[in-house]
Amino acid sequence: MNPSTGRQSGIDPRALWIVTFAFILTVTSFGKYEISRLTPLFLYPVAMTAFYGLPLKELGKRILLVLPFILLVGLFNPVFDRRAVLEAGGFSLSGGWVSFISIVLRSLLAVSSAILLVLVSPFDRLCLGLEKMRVPRVLVTQLQFLHRYLLLLKGEAQRMIRAHHLRCPVNRPKIPMEVASSMIGSLLLRAVDRATRIHWAMLVRGFDGEIRLQRPLSFSWARDGSFAAAWGLFFLLSRFVDLPGILSGWVLAR
Repeated sequence: MNPSTGRQSGIDPRALWIVTFAFILTVTSFGKYEISRLTPLFLYPVAMTAFYGLPLKELGKRILLVLPFILLVGLFNPVFDRRAVLEAGGFSLSGGWVSFISIVLRSLLAVSSAILLVLVSPFDRLCLGLEKMRVPRVLVTQLQFLHRYLLLLKGEAQRMIRAHHLRCPVNRPKIPMEVASSMIGSLLLRAVDRATRIHWAMLVRGFDGEIRLQRPLSFSWARDGSFAAAWGLFFLLSRFVDLPGILSGWVLAR
């Protein structure tokens, strides 16, 4: 985990995986017209962000990367579902818009939980947690290599862009389209070549398909079990009890 993104989680990654899976399962189980019932679930990403001191800018920047795809998923719902589900003061809201908002909220919650999972714990420890949960080692190793080679690809791209900026005139900071296309091809070739050299170096050093960590995992029922049980209970409560309805009824009664 990058230290600039907050403090590292002391929670065992197996507990983090269980809570994240439970959260995503809870979010996706709501109906397409349920919006208010989703609001209590925002407590999870807010609490995790505050507890680990994660910068909102970092989290928001990563969510913005997937936001266009989220909007694209429910873009045509208002077109196909025009049945009015809410009418007040001459204003009519169709079911398509309600389901669109519900899809966006559920997707944002699921994506934010996945991003938080990666931010609060090093990726290698998360992969080791998956292996301890009996996920096939081949899949875990592929995830580890994918993560490392994405960083490798990013580093090669940054070096190529920096070299281009140093060689181009001062009044032309942007990369022309015809130059960008050739740079992309060169980037892939350079990344594959470097990845091959890294793989050979790993084989020379006795790599047998397993990435070992110096700090072994230790699951504590008092800490990790309580963490998973508390959030799991909250997710069950949010799913099967209308907390916003109870709260609004209590406020109106007073």
